[in-house]
Amino acid sequence: EFMQASWDIEEVQAKGIQHLASFVKDKSAFPYLLKSPKVITFAMKTHATSLKLQVDGCRLLLEILSQALEQGVVMALDETVATCLLVTVRKHAGNEMLLSLLCTVLMMVSASEVTAENLRKVGIIPDLLSILRRFLHNDEICFSCCGVLWSLAVSENNADQEVLESAVPVTSAVLQKYLQNGPIAESACSVLWALSLQGCLTDNDYEPTTVLLLDALRMNLEKAVLVKNGCLALASLIRVSEIAALTFITDSKGNGIDLIKDVYHLYFNDPGVVGALCLLMKEMAQYDEVVLDLLSQKMDKLLTEIKIQFPFS
Repeated sequence: EFMQASWDIEEVQAKGIQHLASFVKDKSAFPYLLKSPKVITFAMKTHATSLKLQVDGCRLLLEILSQALEQGVVMALDETVATCLLVTVRKHAGNEMLLSLLCTVLMMVSASEVTAENLRKVGIIPDLLSILRRFLHNDEICFSCCGVLWSLAVSENNADQEVLESAVPVTSAVLQKYLQNGPIAESACSVLWALSLQGCLTDNDYEPTTVLLLDALRMNLEKAVLVKNGCLALASLIRVSEIAALTFITDSKGNGIDLIKDVYHLYFNDPGVVGALCLLMKEMAQYDEVVLDLLSQKMDKLLTEIKIQFPFS
């Protein structure tokens, strides 16, 4: 009420945010803090030129979101809050420190389907792509932005086809730069999978994206989620493109079928990864030339082994 009575006075809003921050460690105050993001973000929007207020607001939001995460509470933020956050993104598009905080906030709130949909509605995707292009060197920003893109791209009723298509080269650039950074590579692979499911890749994308995903798998075989999502992304590409299938078996760094064997031997007890491998082989089997390669590599024996391992799957 103190903040709502004087929206236009920056000092009042700053003190209000500081006062709310003083309750963060008080567990009994948590239910009240859950209701505060709307007030915090509106104060940030009203005083968008105040860098200190933006930073303090973001830090407070992160504290509240972290507590919510610890307690298993998913915070669904409405379109008004999404709009307020977008104003800050655009007003401070060149401030790397603030964007690092803000993109982490966006990643955390986008875990809610409702919030992800509201972020999509207000048109945040082009801004995320601009941030990635500008701050490709910043691993925290790349990780957070890919996390938001993943949440937004998986929406079944996505009307942003053209915008999402422009995310393909940007996401590929992130993956190329951070192939050896497991968390970022995992997040970027997930985005490419979502983009491929949405039909956002063109004929020119299939070969380089297949090679890139193969590289990501080879360099991160110990990361189960990355391996699973990477295989699902490859399956999605191969489903619609023979170019992708032929690239998979003729890659200069090694036949992808050998990689399937390596993955299976590492994860033969993991139904999620094995299921992704089976889907990948199913999509490969629609192309005669690839089938010959599968048979010459005795993949029928591997499939028999999988059936024995997972008889009810």
